[in-house]
Amino acid sequence: MSDEVKPLLVFFCSERSGPARRMESLLAHLARKERERLVVKRVDVEERPELAERFAIEEVPTLVLVKDKRVVARLAGRASAPKIERMIEPHLEVASAA
Repeated sequence: MSDEVKPLLVFFCSERSGPARRMESLLAHLARKERERLVVKRVDVEERPELAERFAIEEVPTLVLVKDKRVVARLAGRASAPKIERMIEPHLEVASAA
């Protein structure tokens, strides 16, 4: 097993955002599907405004991919599963790597 830390996908959302609420199940499915290679965290921008500010979140929902303590990709606005997967795939470990 690799000693590397898994990439972190941060889902910045708000209870008041319809598009963010519609992405909830998509992100839950992605978290289950990629649990070996990716950590998914949900951050409500109203509960954690300091994190939203730190990551310069201007639109909800926004997905931010963090790898090796650096932001490596982001998607603002509602996104489809294929679009999210295209964003994260280049940053995930190959499952068969030993």
